[in-house]
Amino acid sequence: MSQFEEKTLATTPIFNGRIIDVQVDEVRLPNGETSNREIVKHPGAVAIIPVTGDDKIVFVKQYRKPLEKTLVEIPAGKLEEGEAPEMTAIRELEEETGYTTNQLKLIQSFYTSPGFADELVHLYFTNDLQRLDTPKLLDEDEFVEIMELTLEEAEKLMENQEIHDAKTVYAIFYLKLQGLR
Repeated sequence: MSQFEEKTLATTPIFNGRIIDVQVDEVRLPNGETSNREIVKHPGAVAIIPVTGDDKIVFVKQYRKPLEKTLVEIPAGKLEEGEAPEMTAIRELEEETGYTTNQLKLIQSFYTSPGFADELVHLYFTNDLQRLDTPKLLDEDEFVEIMELTLEEAEKLMENQEIHDAKTVYAIFYLKLQGLR
């Protein structure tokens, strides 16, 4: 038991949705006092860094309602119940980009916002892309534009805050450290 651990005394469900659940936990703090923690429960997600044979990174451009703006991001998606992260990564790559792969490398798994959410994102890399003969259909509420950019072009979009989410910024820095030009 950690000296910082908070013991859950009670959990109150607030909302159960298609993507997230929200709850409030009453906790006992390390000093013996009690407090409430608002928690977002998420099934986890994957993100893929797809790089073409000519060293272009495949991105998707899409509108993000919580931000009220369009972002350029690496392909990503929510884990489905019972689905292995590698399978989710391939499914999302196929649905969002029209590419598939036979080779995925797990780069890192990371929590997106551990102060209030338990979402764990598994980040994969592939440079073994093949175009699908028949592209998969996007989710019915998903609208994306595919973009293939050089690392330099992606960095410029970061400067303009068109690339502005943590997983994609992480991916760009990863590629830069790996020596992608």
